Amino acid sequence: MKNDNLSQIWKSQDSDLSLDKPDFIIKKAKKQRNGQFITIAVLSVTLIILISFTITYANSNWNNFTLGLLLMISSLAFRVIIEFISMYRKESRLIALDNLAYQKYLKTYYRMRLRANYIITPLCFGVYIFGFTLLLPYFKKEFSVGFYNYILISGIVSLVIVALIIINSIAKEHRFLRQLKGK
Repeated sequence: MKNDNLSQIWKSQDSDLSLDKPDFIIKKAKKQRNGQFITIAVLSVTLIILISFTITYANSNWNNFTLGLLLMISSLAFRVIIEFISMYRKESRLIALDNLAYQKYLKTYYRMRLRANYIITPLCFGVYIFGFTLLLPYFKKEFSVGFYNYILISGIVSLVIVALIIINSIAKEHRFLRQLKGK
């Protein structure tokens, strides 16, 4: 990615794995990296909106409204941190390792990501949903019926879309890991 000679170095090595083409691995790495940037951007924008909302509307009294916002913010912040760490570790390995060692590293990396996707992601998603449900009684009390219904419906639709995106992302990582293993 950052090293123009990386492709030449990898092409000069012998490999008996099914993913022996450096261009394929580099293309996949770039695509996955771009996906991580998009994920980080979307999560960060949501995080900024929630923090701004909290600063503006949360009062100094501790209640379920404040707890709900805090749960939503903390789950998003934790997920952003995990994505940054994951992206940085993989990128630093890409430049440091040769083709065969990097392919071996990718297998370990995607196994670790799948574990994280089956444990950490559902946990963060569940905490976020729980935080959102804690806000609903306050929204119902403060807003008109129409606006409350809009918040409820758009919130549910957004959560379903996010869940589908997460499932799709996990499926893609599964497929890539199978390709790395050579099926």
